Amino acid sequence: MAADDLENYESDMELQLYREYKTVAGLFNYVVETERRFYLANQVDVKTLSNAGEVYFELNLTDAWVWDIYRQGRFVKSVKVLTFKDVNVEELNRDELQIPKEGLDS
Repeated sequence: MAADDLENYESDMELQLYREYKTVAGLFNYVVETERRFYLANQVDVKTLSNAGEVYFELNLTDAWVWDIYRQGRFVKSVKVLTFKDVNVEELNRDELQIPKEGLDS
């Protein structure tokens, strides 16, 4: 496989992953970023822990989707992450439930 072929393959995989993300993002309540991964999740529990003076974080995610180009199954029931690096957790804004106007009698 030539270097260009590999680059094209990875670019195609990244585009597919981005499209999947746009499709599934509305199913989740939180975005979670760590130094290694990006997740979407419906429940997030973050604990700040320390051991021998070192501070680290334990994250437990439930009903999650993992941004990983090389994973076959990106939907997971639960994820446990331990990290010494920064963690970013954001709650996604949900638009009010909107009922389609089609089919409603005025």
